[in-house]
Amino acid sequence: MAPRASWKGYLKLSLVSCPVRLYPATSTKERISFNQLHKKTHNRINMKPVDPELGLVDRADLVKGYEYEDKQYVIIDDADLESVRIESNHTMNIEAFVDEKDVDVIYQDTPYYLAPDGAMAEETFVVLREAMRKSGKLAVARLVLSSRERVVTIGAREKGMFVCTLRNPHEVRGTAEYFDNIPQGKPDREMLQLAEALIQQKLTKFDPKNYEDRYEAALMNMIKEKLKGHKPIVAAAPERGNVVNLMDALKASLGQSKPPAKSKTKTSAAEEKPAKVAASGGARAGAKSKK
Repeated sequence: MAPRASWKGYLKLSLVSCPVRLYPATSTKERISFNQLHKKTHNRINMKPVDPELGLVDRADLVKGYEYEDKQYVIIDDADLESVRIESNHTMNIEAFVDEKDVDVIYQDTPYYLAPDGAMAEETFVVLREAMRKSGKLAVARLVLSSRERVVTIGAREKGMFVCTLRNPHEVRGTAEYFDNIPQGKPDREMLQLAEALIQQKLTKFDPKNYEDRYEAALMNMIKEKLKGHKPIVAAAPERGNVVNLMDALKASLGQSKPPAKSKTKTSAAEEKPAKVAASGGARAGAKSKK
């Protein structure tokens, strides 16, 4: 079964346009979620609206309200919303091109995939895709999703395009409130070199498959054990060493840490033995430095 498009329309650059389909690039349906049940009947609970004065009320009696001051609301009805509804013209009109580095990651919101809608659109789609790929630029456009206009970036990705909605600037908090009290300072040169060496020691190529959600995996294992009637297995907390000071911790880390694994294949016992000797030697070196 073909994936369902969340938006269909036209990608337009000046007088050039082609029909396209927009698909969500991510999914949360595999995440574990829980329902609220009554502890005795195990029936699923329905959340019903309650007015503090009237008690239980019917959903048909609910209206929308915007709180403009503390506990002061202006009532918004459907006619009000219709008056500001943006008409969907089913066109993703490219307004400008920018360098990818100029789009701060903090503004990036929801990702989508963009594909041509039909064989007749493929030639134009490929021309626009390759033009963006060779220029190294992102397109900035607008489109209407769920009656709301969104600014998006568009870029080449593999054989298709990648679209990302952007957050409104007033949704992004400034850093001053959080960073202003952090001292600028100059780190100790030797400690900085040790930290840089530690970074190099752990340098690898990022592969998201190597960083599974361990909590989600443990949660699913626990659920499977409960379904079998077994008691849940409690995961052991990681061991923590006694850190004397930052310098000692950096030296000990360099001596004990291993480079990140490039693959998940198991090493032989003969390969593991020298690594253990090196790690213990590093630990002794760290112990000598503390004396």
